[in-house]
Amino acid sequence: MSAVVPDRPVVTRFAPSPTGRLHLGHAHSALAGWRAARDAGGRFLLRIEDIDPVRCRPEFTAGILEDLAWLGLDWDGPVRIQSQHLATYGAALARLEAAGLTYPCFCTRRDIQAEIARAGGAPHGAEGPLYPGTCRRLPAGERRARMAAGESWAIRLDVAAAMARTGPLAWTDRRRGRQTARPDLLGDVVLARKDVPTSYHLAVTVDDAVQGVTLVTRGVDLFEATHVHRLLQALLGLPEPEWDHHPLLTDAAGRRYAKRDRAVTLAAMRAAGMTPAAVRALAGFA
Repeated sequence: MSAVVPDRPVVTRFAPSPTGRLHLGHAHSALAGWRAARDAGGRFLLRIEDIDPVRCRPEFTAGILEDLAWLGLDWDGPVRIQSQHLATYGAALARLEAAGLTYPCFCTRRDIQAEIARAGGAPHGAEGPLYPGTCRRLPAGERRARMAAGESWAIRLDVAAAMARTGPLAWTDRRRGRQTARPDLLGDVVLARKDVPTSYHLAVTVDDAVQGVTLVTRGVDLFEATHVHRLLQALLGLPEPEWDHHPLLTDAAGRRYAKRDRAVTLAAMRAAGMTPAAVRALAGFA
């Protein structure tokens, strides 16, 4: 069970997806990482997580850069654009496949729901009912034939086999201390799809290592995902950072700020005449 290396230079990052303009919750997260780095004399990096070809747009990437600069945030080095590094994620996936730790899954959401219903229910994880492992049991020949026939598929991580390979793991959150890694809480997560050659879990794990991130600052809604990220780090021989999962910023009604709820954007606040200092104060960083 590895431990965090002490006394490393602090390197944090802000990694939004360009699926819309930034809102106050994004400002809080960006400022948390920026402040953690700057207070320690470290480095603050910016990454654009644009692996979703349907929802991500270049104009939103430009808007992110504009909003952060307006807030007064600066970052070190070039911006890392995930869509420019698909080969890097593909190489990591190939290592896991070669180790026999992945399998193709042909199940649609409807298939999964039907299988869960037939089984009388399924264990629930942080992201809902766990995948029941239907395609984990398919013969290799059937897998190859179905992929060759052009069926849609996803590559899943065989978490039980992966955990057997690594043995016990742990990770450190600055607010909650040392945590026992429980990647089984999320089940056999998706690492790639036929039309998207990587997933959030795989890409973020690889990127944090490539960029030399030593402190991952992000919202508490991603706390459970860290169990899987720690497993992937161990499987791929990547260094273990610290994590700081900060509380989510909420509005007056107690709801978290979210794009899907049409949260007021920083651009709209700027257009209404608010100053960067006023927005930083609303985001909890006066």
